[in-house]
Amino acid sequence: MGAEVKSMEIKKPQQTINERAFSSKRVQDFVADIKGEIKRITWTSREELLFYTKLVVGATFVFGMAIYVLDLLIQATLGGLNFLLQLISG
Repeated sequence: MGAEVKSMEIKKPQQTINERAFSSKRVQDFVADIKGEIKRITWTSREELLFYTKLVVGATFVFGMAIYVLDLLIQATLGGLNFLLQLISG
């Protein structure tokens, strides 16, 4: 008792010339929309770009130094506690 499996072939309809033109028209519209969106972008000026770049670099440096100083404080505190524990325990 074997079960027969019949496979169906799915036939894709062939595109007509009108559908191809429609696809081409859609691509042209898409490209035109992209160009329109790019024209609407407000680009930063050179002065603004330099200012914000310097601000980011400066803030990164300041935060990096703050983390470094905090690390040194934590190390010193732990070193002091270690020294006290060794002094107490003998």
